[in-house]
Amino acid sequence: MPADLAVIGLGHLGLPLAQAATAAAIRTVGYDPDPRLIADLRAGRLPSGAGDGRLSTADLRRMAAGGFQVTADPAELGRVRTAVICAPTPLGEDRKLDLTAVAEAARTLAARLRPHTTVLLESTVYPGTTEEFLRPVLERGSGLLAGRDFHLAYSPCRLDPGNRAHGPANTPKVIGGLTPACTEAAAAFYGRFTEKVVRARGPREAETVKVLETNYRHVNIALVNEMAVYCHDLGVDLWDVVRCAETKPFGFQAFRPGPGVGGHGVAVDHDHMAYQQRGLGLPLRMVELAQAVNGRMPRYVTQRCTALLNEYGKSARGARILLLGVGYKPDIADEEGSPAREIASRLMDLGAEISYHDPYVPQWRVRGQRVERADGLYEAAADADLTVLLQHHRAYDLQGLAVKAQLLLDTRGASPAGTAHRL
Repeated sequence: MPADLAVIGLGHLGLPLAQAATAAAIRTVGYDPDPRLIADLRAGRLPSGAGDGRLSTADLRRMAAGGFQVTADPAELGRVRTAVICAPTPLGEDRKLDLTAVAEAARTLAARLRPHTTVLLESTVYPGTTEEFLRPVLERGSGLLAGRDFHLAYSPCRLDPGNRAHGPANTPKVIGGLTPACTEAAAAFYGRFTEKVVRARGPREAETVKVLETNYRHVNIALVNEMAVYCHDLGVDLWDVVRCAETKPFGFQAFRPGPGVGGHGVAVDHDHMAYQQRGLGLPLRMVELAQAVNGRMPRYVTQRCTALLNEYGKSARGARILLLGVGYKPDIADEEGSPAREIASRLMDLGAEISYHDPYVPQWRVRGQRVERADGLYEAAADADLTVLLQHHRAYDLQGLAVKAQLLLDTRGASPAGTAHRL
């Protein structure tokens, strides 16, 4: 066998997994049907949106030196002991998870699946997908039976893009196998590069772990976003409220507001259970409400922008507005689900002239049109009628920006108190 592991799908889930496995001396091959992505990786270029915000071109070189290979040839999938499906599952137009890429990955793998292979799914999916969707595709295409001829399990991805303290090695890995033997096969694999493995009762429980973890965060962000609007109306400094509240050693975990909620997991998980369960008459009402609250934040930020401009005798029409940070998290280039695009679009509707700055995003488009990128950050802030901090990258000197900017709206509460208008 040329490799111990095949990672199927080399996007924001697959590449970090391949990096962790390669670092643990697991012979790894990465498969992706996109030939352009494969060409980029072979040339040592990190594709846009790939990885978890910590990968660099230097990491790709180290992975290649460690034996990591990439391919668009599905024949390589028939010669590995373990295959992990990391295909994307975006929301479709009907607001349901699109499992097309998972199905394609499963069919490609099934045609080459060999007995005794361990097959794992890490993509964000509905509870029940591993057993009711993935298993039949694999069995029909291979003629093998899951749980008897090959192992099948689900493990939710727990990557936190840009988080330098927690990675695959020190983040416990939850696994749920179709059978106890499937669970142990998955545990044996993940145990090679993860410090702790947590066994769930089965695939459905493991799939639902992802739903609970993401919805927990989504609902709490919605709560603090509501508090941000409430406190602004009262004239209360929310950021000081949170600072004081988080000193409580029990019963409280601090979350902070922002201009909206983005990302791969958050952007889909908050809705997919609600939409699936409607047919059963059991909607997740708290999750749906959280979606409504978080979904209105870009509109609220736009309203704050116009109110600030009006307060200083300016109109949004014709105003020069500089947006800082258009990714969905600090210090990463990934724009998936970022509220920046909607905010820019709404400001454009009001007649504003939009420019942006982001050290990680060299080009940015809104409504198919290229947005002007500010080369000199401080000069652009001084020239703009309003500067809006949407993402607090470490490269931003907010105290210096507050001095240079004519008017600064900080949606992240990152600027020193009294130097900017806060959300």
